[in-house]
Amino acid sequence: MPKNDVKDVETYTADWRAWRDGWEQWLGRPFGWLAAVSMNWLDSTPRAYDGIPGLWWHDGDNVHIDPQGLEMAYGDEKFTTEKSFSLVGIDDEVRVAAGDVEVGITYRELYMIVGYEPDPPKRHDFKGVPTFEPDPDWVLTGRFEPHGELQSVTLDSVGWRRHEHDTPGVIRFEYGGEEHELLVLQGAAGLNTVFADATSGVTTYPLCRALNIDAPAADGTVTLDFNRAYNLPCAFSDFVPVCPAAPPRNRLPFAVEAGEKIPREKEM
Repeated sequence: MPKNDVKDVETYTADWRAWRDGWEQWLGRPFGWLAAVSMNWLDSTPRAYDGIPGLWWHDGDNVHIDPQGLEMAYGDEKFTTEKSFSLVGIDDEVRVAAGDVEVGITYRELYMIVGYEPDPPKRHDFKGVPTFEPDPDWVLTGRFEPHGELQSVTLDSVGWRRHEHDTPGVIRFEYGGEEHELLVLQGAAGLNTVFADATSGVTTYPLCRALNIDAPAADGTVTLDFNRAYNLPCAFSDFVPVCPAAPPRNRLPFAVEAGEKIPREKEM
């Protein structure tokens, strides 16, 4: 199995830097991960929460919002009276625009809401994420092996209980003369994985880092570009504590000195 197919290091490095610029612009956007300022778990009693307009509660599988006359927006729908909907089966956060803030809603057996302001200190002071220097030697070739049908895997979550995720298969790859394996997760935007390694808790975020994976070739070949390993939102803020932890099979025994390091914002 070839290590990688990077032939032009200068072009590769330029592409990586362009990707980093775009990624950091996305991180620093209004109402992004750096803009999280509050987090609350809902219960069955309608309540107001600091900095968040309206009343919020859940009833079984449904989240309820009473805007109390304020116009709010959920997707393309605007509403000023009570609205309820279910996010059961949806792993990703959804957003409701509420006046000058946005509210992220996540379902993990209960409903959690995160308040986002347009320009809090962390976003205003954002100077980028520390990274290792790009190294084409960390572009590895692997092979995707599907499970046959989509399976469910239960992963620990920071600050919360375990949560189920869909997994379509595993990727096997070689490093240091040995074969290693990564369990692949099925996300809304495609394939990804979360992993830990010997840098975790030393120079990189202890819980895990994430890596997006392009669709496999017809023969199952995939590229693992660890230079594009990135932190999940919990690495930036204590207000978004539902990131998955790397499963035991994704804890690599070597140091992946590539990709993002511990964010400066975690220490602010």
